[in-house]
Amino acid sequence: MSEMTKIAFVASSVMIAQTSLDRLVRRYGNVSLEEAEVIVALGGDGFMLQTLHSTMAVDAPVYGMNRGTIGFLMNEFHDDDLIERLAVAEEEDIHPLRMVAECADGSHHEALAINEVSLLRAGPQAAKLRISIDDKVRMEELVCDGALVCTPAGSTAYNYSAHGPILPIGSDVLALTAMAAFRPRRWRGALLSNRSKVRFDVIEPEKRPVMADADSRSVRDVIWVEIRSHPEVVHRILFDPGHGLEERLTREQFT
Repeated sequence: MSEMTKIAFVASSVMIAQTSLDRLVRRYGNVSLEEAEVIVALGGDGFMLQTLHSTMAVDAPVYGMNRGTIGFLMNEFHDDDLIERLAVAEEEDIHPLRMVAECADGSHHEALAINEVSLLRAGPQAAKLRISIDDKVRMEELVCDGALVCTPAGSTAYNYSAHGPILPIGSDVLALTAMAAFRPRRWRGALLSNRSKVRFDVIEPEKRPVMADADSRSVRDVIWVEIRSHPEVVHRILFDPGHGLEERLTREQFT
Protein backbone atom coordinates (compact mmCIF):
# COMPACT_ATOMS: atom_id res chain seq x y z
CA MET A 1 0.00 0.00 0.00
CA SER A 2 1.09 3.59 -0.46
CA GLU A 3 2.49 5.46 2.53
CA MET A 4 -0.20 6.42 5.01
CA THR A 5 0.38 9.42 7.24
CA LYS A 6 -3.16 10.32 8.33
CA ILE A 7 -3.70 7.86 11.18
CA ALA A 8 -6.65 7.67 13.55
CA PHE A 9 -5.70 5.80 16.71
CA VAL A 10 -8.27 4.02 18.85
CA ALA A 11 -7.54 1.96 21.96
CA SER A 12 -9.27 -0.26 24.49
CA SER A 13 -9.65 0.96 28.06
CA VAL A 14 -6.97 -1.31 29.56
CA MET A 15 -3.89 0.44 30.90
CA ILE A 16 -1.35 -1.03 28.48
CA ALA A 17 -3.47 0.02 25.48
CA GLN A 18 -3.95 3.54 26.83
CA THR A 19 -0.22 3.94 27.58
CA SER A 20 0.64 2.77 24.07
CA LEU A 21 -1.95 5.14 22.62
CA ASP A 22 -0.34 8.15 24.33
CA ARG A 23 3.12 7.16 23.07
CA LEU A 24 1.97 6.61 19.49
CA VAL A 25 -0.06 9.82 19.31
CA ARG A 26 2.93 11.85 20.53
CA ARG A 27 5.08 10.27 17.82
CA TYR A 28 2.73 10.10 14.82
CA GLY A 29 -0.07 12.53 15.57
CA ASN A 30 -3.76 11.68 15.47
CA VAL A 31 -6.58 12.64 13.10
CA SER A 32 -10.33 12.16 13.29
CA LEU A 33 -11.90 9.02 11.87
CA GLU A 34 -13.41 11.08 9.04
CA GLU A 35 -9.94 12.30 7.95
CA ALA A 36 -8.13 8.99 8.41
CA GLU A 37 -6.36 7.06 5.68
CA VAL A 38 -5.95 4.19 8.13
CA ILE A 39 -7.29 3.31 11.58
CA VAL A 40 -4.86 1.77 14.07
CA ALA A 41 -6.60 -0.21 16.81
CA LEU A 42 -4.78 -1.04 20.04
CA GLY A 43 -6.22 -3.90 22.08
CA GLY A 44 -7.22 -7.53 21.67
CA ASP A 45 -9.53 -9.37 19.31
CA GLY A 46 -12.66 -8.22 21.13
CA PHE A 47 -11.66 -4.59 20.71
CA MET A 48 -10.81 -5.22 17.05
CA LEU A 49 -14.34 -6.52 16.47
CA GLN A 50 -15.77 -3.46 18.23
CA THR A 51 -13.63 -1.19 16.04
CA LEU A 52 -14.67 -2.90 12.81
CA HIS A 53 -18.34 -2.59 13.74
CA SER A 54 -18.11 1.02 14.88
CA THR A 55 -16.09 2.23 11.87
CA MET A 56 -18.10 0.37 9.23
CA ALA A 57 -19.10 3.65 7.56
CA VAL A 58 -15.51 4.97 7.49
CA ASP A 59 -13.62 4.46 4.21
CA ALA A 60 -10.36 3.37 5.81
CA PRO A 61 -8.81 -0.03 6.59
CA VAL A 62 -8.06 -1.10 10.16
CA TYR A 63 -4.58 -2.16 11.30
CA GLY A 64 -4.57 -3.75 14.73
CA MET A 65 -1.67 -4.02 17.17
CA ASN A 66 -1.99 -6.44 20.04
CA ARG A 67 -2.36 -4.84 23.45
CA GLY A 68 -4.78 -7.51 24.67
CA THR A 69 -4.82 -11.24 25.34
CA ILE A 70 -5.19 -13.33 22.19
CA GLY A 71 -4.69 -11.02 19.24
CA PHE A 72 -5.57 -13.42 16.40
CA LEU A 73 -6.77 -10.46 14.34
CA MET A 74 -3.91 -8.23 15.49
CA ASN A 75 -0.31 -7.58 14.48
CA GLU A 76 2.58 -7.51 16.92
CA PHE A 77 3.05 -4.24 18.77
CA HIS A 78 6.03 -2.07 17.81
CA ASP A 79 6.04 1.70 18.01
CA ASP A 80 9.20 2.60 16.10
CA ASP A 81 8.38 1.67 12.47
CA LEU A 82 4.64 2.08 12.12
CA ILE A 83 4.65 4.14 8.91
CA GLU A 84 6.89 1.61 7.17
CA ARG A 85 4.72 -1.31 8.33
CA LEU A 86 1.55 0.37 7.12
CA ALA A 87 3.13 1.02 3.72
CA VAL A 88 3.73 -2.69 3.08
CA ALA A 89 0.71 -4.12 4.93
CA GLU A 90 -1.50 -6.62 3.10
CA GLU A 91 -5.27 -6.13 3.06
CA GLU A 92 -7.82 -8.85 3.81
CA ASP A 93 -11.47 -8.19 2.97
CA ILE A 94 -14.06 -10.06 5.03
CA HIS A 95 -17.85 -10.09 4.96
CA PRO A 96 -19.99 -10.33 8.10
CA LEU A 97 -23.06 -12.43 8.81
CA ARG A 98 -26.46 -10.78 9.10
CA MET A 99 -28.72 -12.01 11.89
CA VAL A 100 -32.46 -11.42 12.02
CA ALA A 101 -34.28 -12.65 15.12
CA GLU A 102 -37.85 -12.61 16.42
CA CYS A 103 -38.46 -12.66 20.15
CA ALA A 104 -41.34 -14.03 22.19
CA ASP A 105 -42.77 -10.53 22.62
CA GLY A 106 -43.02 -10.12 18.83
CA SER A 107 -40.07 -7.74 18.51
CA HIS A 108 -37.54 -8.13 15.69
CA HIS A 109 -33.80 -7.54 15.98
CA GLU A 110 -31.02 -7.30 13.40
CA ALA A 111 -27.26 -7.39 13.90
CA LEU A 112 -24.06 -8.04 11.97
CA ALA A 113 -21.43 -10.52 13.14
CA ILE A 114 -17.85 -10.71 11.87
CA ASN A 115 -17.06 -13.91 13.78
CA GLU A 116 -20.26 -15.84 14.49
CA VAL A 117 -23.92 -15.85 15.39
CA SER A 118 -24.63 -18.25 18.23
CA LEU A 119 -27.78 -19.56 19.90
CA LEU A 120 -27.40 -20.59 23.52
CA ARG A 121 -29.74 -22.12 26.04
CA ALA A 122 -30.84 -19.50 28.60
CA GLY A 123 -32.29 -21.83 31.21
CA PRO A 124 -31.53 -25.06 33.07
CA GLN A 125 -32.79 -27.34 30.27
CA ALA A 126 -31.13 -28.04 26.94
CA ALA A 127 -32.34 -26.09 23.93
CA LYS A 128 -34.41 -27.74 21.21
CA LEU A 129 -33.80 -26.31 17.74
CA ARG A 130 -35.20 -27.06 14.30
CA ILE A 131 -32.68 -26.33 11.54
CA SER A 132 -33.66 -25.25 8.03
CA ILE A 133 -31.30 -24.46 5.17
CA ASP A 134 -32.69 -22.34 2.32
CA ASP A 135 -36.24 -22.92 3.61
CA LYS A 136 -35.87 -26.71 3.69
CA VAL A 137 -35.93 -28.44 7.06
CA ARG A 138 -32.71 -30.42 7.45
CA MET A 139 -32.98 -31.41 11.11
CA GLU A 140 -36.31 -31.64 12.87
CA GLU A 141 -34.84 -31.49 16.35
CA LEU A 142 -31.39 -30.75 17.70
CA VAL A 143 -31.18 -31.02 21.49
CA CYS A 144 -28.09 -29.17 22.63
CA ASP A 145 -26.55 -26.43 24.73
CA GLY A 146 -26.43 -24.29 21.60
CA ALA A 147 -25.41 -23.94 17.98
CA LEU A 148 -23.56 -21.35 15.93
CA VAL A 149 -22.86 -20.27 12.38
CA CYS A 150 -19.43 -18.77 11.75
CA THR A 151 -17.43 -17.13 8.98
CA PRO A 152 -13.93 -18.29 7.97
CA ALA A 153 -12.48 -15.31 9.85
CA GLY A 154 -14.31 -16.40 12.99
CA SER A 155 -13.72 -20.12 12.68
CA THR A 156 -10.81 -20.15 15.16
CA ALA A 157 -12.83 -18.38 17.85
CA TYR A 158 -15.90 -19.82 19.62
CA ASN A 159 -16.42 -22.29 16.76
CA TYR A 160 -13.00 -23.89 17.26
CA SER A 161 -13.55 -24.14 21.03
CA ALA A 162 -16.77 -26.04 20.24
CA HIS A 163 -14.73 -28.48 18.07
CA GLY A 164 -15.88 -26.90 14.81
CA PRO A 165 -13.66 -26.88 11.70
CA ILE A 166 -11.17 -24.17 10.78
CA LEU A 167 -12.25 -22.66 7.44
CA PRO A 168 -9.74 -21.29 4.93
CA ILE A 169 -10.12 -17.62 4.05
CA GLY A 170 -11.73 -17.30 0.62
CA SER A 171 -13.37 -20.73 0.86
CA ASP A 172 -16.92 -19.34 0.43
CA VAL A 173 -18.02 -21.70 3.21
CA LEU A 174 -19.79 -21.24 6.54
CA ALA A 175 -19.59 -23.65 9.45
CA LEU A 176 -22.68 -24.70 11.42
CA THR A 177 -21.46 -26.15 14.70
CA ALA A 178 -23.36 -27.63 17.65
CA MET A 179 -22.34 -27.19 21.28
CA ALA A 180 -22.76 -30.25 23.50
CA ALA A 181 -25.26 -31.99 21.22
CA PHE A 182 -27.36 -34.49 23.17
CA ARG A 183 -29.54 -35.64 20.28
CA PRO A 184 -28.40 -36.54 17.66
CA ARG A 185 -25.64 -37.71 19.98
CA ARG A 186 -22.34 -35.91 19.33
CA TRP A 187 -23.58 -34.25 16.14
CA ARG A 188 -21.12 -31.43 15.54
CA GLY A 189 -22.59 -29.68 12.54
CA ALA A 190 -22.20 -29.11 8.81
CA LEU A 191 -20.33 -27.11 6.19
CA LEU A 192 -22.55 -24.83 4.11
CA SER A 193 -22.19 -22.53 1.14
CA ASN A 194 -21.87 -18.89 2.17
CA ARG A 195 -24.89 -18.25 -0.04
CA SER A 196 -27.06 -20.37 2.27
CA LYS A 197 -29.77 -19.01 4.53
CA VAL A 198 -29.73 -20.77 7.89
CA ARG A 199 -32.82 -20.70 10.09
CA PHE A 200 -33.17 -21.93 13.66
CA ASP A 201 -36.67 -22.34 15.11
CA VAL A 202 -36.80 -22.72 18.87
CA ILE A 203 -38.99 -25.62 20.02
CA GLU A 204 -40.76 -25.16 23.36
CA PRO A 205 -39.36 -21.62 23.88
CA GLU A 206 -41.31 -21.06 27.11
CA LYS A 207 -39.91 -24.19 28.72
CA ARG A 208 -36.49 -24.04 27.05
CA PRO A 209 -35.59 -20.34 26.51
CA VAL A 210 -32.83 -19.47 24.06
CA MET A 211 -30.74 -16.35 23.54
CA ALA A 212 -29.01 -15.30 20.32
CA ASP A 213 -25.64 -13.55 20.21
CA ALA A 214 -23.97 -11.75 17.29
CA ASP A 215 -20.37 -10.82 18.19
CA SER A 216 -21.38 -10.25 21.85
CA ARG A 217 -24.59 -8.35 21.04
CA SER A 218 -27.26 -10.48 22.70
CA VAL A 219 -31.00 -10.91 22.24
CA ARG A 220 -32.98 -12.93 24.77
CA ASP A 221 -36.06 -15.15 24.38
CA VAL A 222 -35.76 -15.67 20.64
CA ILE A 223 -38.27 -17.91 18.88
CA TRP A 224 -36.50 -17.97 15.53
CA VAL A 225 -33.24 -16.70 14.06
CA GLU A 226 -32.18 -16.40 10.41
CA ILE A 227 -28.53 -16.05 9.43
CA ARG A 228 -26.88 -15.42 6.09
CA SER A 229 -23.72 -13.84 4.73
CA HIS A 230 -23.91 -10.11 4.00
CA PRO A 231 -21.65 -9.58 0.94
CA GLU A 232 -22.66 -5.93 0.57
CA VAL A 233 -20.66 -5.09 3.72
CA VAL A 234 -16.86 -5.31 3.52
CA HIS A 235 -14.49 -5.00 6.48
CA ARG A 236 -10.91 -4.18 5.47
CA ILE A 237 -8.18 -5.46 7.79
CA LEU A 238 -4.42 -4.91 7.36
CA PHE A 239 -1.76 -7.46 8.29
CA ASP A 240 2.01 -7.48 8.20
CA PRO A 241 3.35 -9.39 5.14
CA GLY A 242 3.31 -13.15 5.68
CA HIS A 243 1.05 -12.88 8.71
CA GLY A 244 -2.39 -12.53 7.10
CA LEU A 245 -5.49 -14.51 8.00
CA GLU A 246 -4.76 -17.35 5.57
CA GLU A 247 -1.35 -17.95 7.13
CA ARG A 248 -2.75 -17.66 10.65
CA LEU A 249 -5.57 -20.11 9.95
CA THR A 250 -3.13 -22.62 8.45
CA ARG A 251 -0.65 -22.23 11.31
CA GLU A 252 -3.41 -22.71 13.91
CA GLN A 253 -4.12 -26.20 12.54
CA PHE A 254 -0.53 -27.33 13.11
CA THR A 255 -0.01 -25.80 16.54
